[in-house]
Amino acid sequence: MTRGRLIGIAAAVVLAGLAFQAGEYGMLDWLKLRSQLAEERRAVRELERQLDSLQRLAHALETDPAAQERAAREQFGMIRRGELLYRLVPTVDAGSEGVVPVPR
Repeated sequence: MTRGRLIGIAAAVVLAGLAFQAGEYGMLDWLKLRSQLAEERRAVRELERQLDSLQRLAHALETDPAAQERAAREQFGMIRRGELLYRLVPTVDAGSEGVVPVPR
């Protein structure tokens, strides 16, 4: 090979490398942005599923008496007449600072 041809090949390799990596938006930046875009799209789909679930729950709480009763029992501890409410309170470690142990 002649010297001119080797210089031409070396220049082409350097230019190809610069085109691949150089600049503010090189190929590696583009690949990273592409993976971030896919990750954000997955996050948006998950949020859309959660939103759909919450919309169904809100509709049920507005219209379904069984869902309303379940929410009142779970969140507010409401009971019907004649029922007994049991609440399980975790025991407190006697060695904790500023906490009085609960007698058993």
